Amino acid sequence: MKGHLRQSHRDGAKVARRHRTRLVGMVAIGAAIITAAAACTPSTHASKPIASPGVTASGTITFWHFFTDRESAAIKGVVGDFEASHPNIKVIVKDGQDDDKMTQAIAAGGGPDVGLSYSTDIVGKFCQSGAWQDLTPYIKRDKVDLSQIPGPVLNYTQYNNKRCTMPFLNDAYGIYYNKTMFAAAGITEPPKTLDELTADAKKLTKFNPDGSIKVAGFDPSFGVYENSAAHFAPMTGAKWLTDDGKSAIGTDPAWQDLLNWQKSLVDWYGYNKLTKFNATFGDEFSAQNAFEAGKLAINMDGEWRIASIAADKSKVDYGVAPIPVSAARASTYGSGYITGNVIGISRGSKNPEAAWTFIKYLTTNTDAMVKLANGIKNVPTLTSALNSPNLSADANFKLFLQISANPATSTTPPSGAGTTYQDDMQAFVDKWQAGKVSNLGTGLTQVDSQINQALSIAG
Repeated sequence: MKGHLRQSHRDGAKVARRHRTRLVGMVAIGAAIITAAAACTPSTHASKPIASPGVTASGTITFWHFFTDRESAAIKGVVGDFEASHPNIKVIVKDGQDDDKMTQAIAAGGGPDVGLSYSTDIVGKFCQSGAWQDLTPYIKRDKVDLSQIPGPVLNYTQYNNKRCTMPFLNDAYGIYYNKTMFAAAGITEPPKTLDELTADAKKLTKFNPDGSIKVAGFDPSFGVYENSAAHFAPMTGAKWLTDDGKSAIGTDPAWQDLLNWQKSLVDWYGYNKLTKFNATFGDEFSAQNAFEAGKLAINMDGEWRIASIAADKSKVDYGVAPIPVSAARASTYGSGYITGNVIGISRGSKNPEAAWTFIKYLTTNTDAMVKLANGIKNVPTLTSALNSPNLSADANFKLFLQISANPATSTTPPSGAGTTYQDDMQAFVDKWQAGKVSNLGTGLTQVDSQINQALSIAG
């Protein structure tokens, strides 16, 4: 969510995840620039008509992505494979390009032929504004089998029946738990329900002689690492938007269930104690990460943490499990939250046919996706790749593959107003956990009003 961006980082994927969970507001701002530019100069950036079936694409395209270092090398390797199999197409790659740079470049009439975004939150604005072209004509012409893409992933790559993106790779969220601490506390398995999570958190927590927190069984604070309303929502099945695109936060009782559970655990620790404890945490993407450093017994995180723990040479003996759910949703245990990277053709691409050929290769070729997943250590978004014997997946990583493929897994829905609904909710939960909200129901209704006003302006 918004704020808390840490400046130090080791690679582009880490930057991407920071932006996804901390600076989603930037997406809305950048997309608004695009919308304005599109309204002023529609003819300047008109999309070229697609070619007839059987036409061989050729020429040069530019490709911008956000990855750097090791992960950029993985991208380079797959681009090399593409060029070898498509000798008529040359791909000029530019790494380290975040969404803000890309949106501004497109708005100015430039930008790449192909862009890779770290955030599904841009999909609504990009599709609505035309910043990225509708890919449906290409998909239909080439008879692309979308049934090979898991349902939740298909949902986050389109908006208002316009599919302006294809899925690249995704992130799935679960919990990491410290096996040594569990054994010492006599806990034999990870929690499956929120009641079990609360009980385990209390049993695993240790306090210093002065009453301050030494080890937290589970830190419920919003705004800490990957803890956000978006990532917690699947615990109770809390719904963001109604079927007609309005805010559902004030009317869906699952939000009150979630926030009352969260606040009860905050109050057990003490908000001020948690705030002081959180201030001792090292950078999320460093060897000083609080879970790796032994300050957290249970922590919500994505599949990339597996690679980070290995790279950091952390000695933590850990296990992974799905996110706990409310007792009312026990049948959905094993599902969770996913978000992903999306790729599209920029408005005004000088070579859209070659751009589409490249995108189709990256997103529908099983071998290419497996190679990307193995190199970047993210979850594939093709069923064939998820089931490929060539996919490097130990028992821990397989858990995240299962979460991603689970039909009950969900994500934040695309919106024409970008991330407004998440921004407003984050501001509210910050006040809520600090004890500054007197009536939860009334507060959530007010959040609805804020969000609906923004949605009406966005159209």
